[in-house]
Amino acid sequence: MSKFGVLVMGPAGAGKTTFCSALIQNLRNNKRSCFYVNLDPAAEDFAYEPDLDIKDLISLEDVMEEMGLGPNGGLIYCFEFLLENLDFITEPLDPLTEEYLIIIDMPGQIELYTHIPILPTLVKHLTRTGALNVNLCAAYLLESTFVVDRAKYFAGTLSAMSAMIMLEVPHVNILSKMDLVKGTVGKRTLKRFLDPDTSLLDDDPEQTVTGLGDDTVEEGDPSSKGAMMGGASFKRLNRAVAQLIDDFSMVSFLQLDAQDEDSVGAILSYIDDAIQFHEAQEPREPDDEVDLYGDDDDAE
Repeated sequence: MSKFGVLVMGPAGAGKTTFCSALIQNLRNNKRSCFYVNLDPAAEDFAYEPDLDIKDLISLEDVMEEMGLGPNGGLIYCFEFLLENLDFITEPLDPLTEEYLIIIDMPGQIELYTHIPILPTLVKHLTRTGALNVNLCAAYLLESTFVVDRAKYFAGTLSAMSAMIMLEVPHVNILSKMDLVKGTVGKRTLKRFLDPDTSLLDDDPEQTVTGLGDDTVEEGDPSSKGAMMGGASFKRLNRAVAQLIDDFSMVSFLQLDAQDEDSVGAILSYIDDAIQFHEAQEPREPDDEVDLYGDDDDAE
């Protein structure tokens, strides 16, 4: 029997837990069942109490104190410990029926999604190749305020593409916190960021070559002070990253305002399509059958 789930990922501060809470509220409003899993061993505050919380197995605070590790090293240790104790996830999820949407809230350290093979191992355990047979979709959140800094925007887009390649599951990329850019970025401008391409750098005022006094920065001199973060070298780096993203043409974004129920519902519909949720649901009989013709005598 198939199960269905969404893995909510993204850098710290992207609004993952807020998005999970909005999803849960939307599902409840539509009388749908969900199962909330928190896999962030440092998370503390939740609008909805998780049905399964990794802190019941291991917490980042305890690991840092007992092992003498920093936050990033401690987080990796927590996930390695989780992979050694996968029954912690398997046993609660195994009885769930196909009517449930499993929402998995991940931590914000992006190295888990980009170059460390921990998360791919967990995903394989959850999906069809593993024991639980979960139709899984990844939702990668990127804060919409990144669009005002195009270098940061392309770096975030590159991390989303890296996660797509690493995990090899259906993927939905989301620009979150849209309420923060309303009135700051025009709708037409914002629409251009939904499908990243190199043309976004052509009219970026921050990507012009800067000068130092009367001496302009030479295009071929990456050691120049003015070329470090705002000049020729930085411009070439950003264009190379943007070109790589454009060449693969894998990443496009949906817009999310977690305070807007219609916006959350639209994202949920994309997730449902990605995991083919509705196709697996059994048709239901109506509660009351209505006789359109009335009694047999009247019908005659």
